[in-house]
Amino acid sequence: MAHLSLSTEEDAMTYVPVHCPDCQGVDVVRYGKQRHGPQRYRCNHTDCPRHIFLLEYRNHGRLPAVKQQMVDMALNGSGIRDTARVLRVSPTTIINTLKKKRQAYSKSTKDFFSVLMLSKCRSSSTR
Repeated sequence: MAHLSLSTEEDAMTYVPVHCPDCQGVDVVRYGKQRHGPQRYRCNHTDCPRHIFLLEYRNHGRLPAVKQQMVDMALNGSGIRDTARVLRVSPTTIINTLKKKRQAYSKSTKDFFSVLMLSKCRSSSTR
């Protein structure tokens, strides 16, 4: 289990457990460092959708909450530049995020509609 160590005035070490931001699990281990120095962590929980994370992100456009705000603002009619200005991220980041969300959405809806059509075909053939 990974701990974040904090030193106090008495030079005694205090350990704070690191929690996964998605599953809130404490089964987290240190997983190397990024090029610019921040420590990476890995969640060992098998059902966790996100395995590698940082405690503090330098690029706020990669945070899941900010990505969700990008999608919400696009659905509410905000433009790319307006969203970039409000969220303080690059317009390129917004375009890439929306493209990825669109691909995931179109794939999931295709799967949904194919299952739906298959079930309709089966139900009509049993009549």
